[in-house]
Amino acid sequence: MPDGVAQTQLTRKLVDSLYVEAMVLADEARAYFEDHGVEARDGLRPAQRVGYAVESLKVTTRLMHVIAWLLTWRGEANGEIDAEQARHPDRRLGLTGRSDPDVVDTLPEGAQRLIVASEELYKRVRRLEQELLAPPEEPKASPARGLLGRLERAF
Repeated sequence: MPDGVAQTQLTRKLVDSLYVEAMVLADEARAYFEDHGVEARDGLRPAQRVGYAVESLKVTTRLMHVIAWLLTWRGEANGEIDAEQARHPDRRLGLTGRSDPDVVDTLPEGAQRLIVASEELYKRVRRLEQELLAPPEEPKASPARGLLGRLERAF
């Protein structure tokens, strides 16, 4: 099997796995910030409530950027778009704001868990994107071939 084919299949599996993870996390975030976390939010001081609202938006934004990026690569893996389209700058992983650790530390434990999970997922997908979009490395000269070349020139 050619290397490109094996790499594409591995990438498809990775993208599908990350997609499922992102969708589950998005559902958990929605449930927490819309339902379960309301009581915890209501117990916060006004300034903390603002931080809570800002951080919940950051979580949502991170996850939506990740999901959109993963959908692009799922589309490429399924032949719906070509690799050139998938690599277009408009389809890159969107930038998101970093969470303020001082604010996060004041939030309920459930919110903190979601914030950290969304940041970690975003960072993993960012690294994957950087690997996928990195220019191919130049093949390194084989030391054995170099030695053979010197031997041939010597004789």
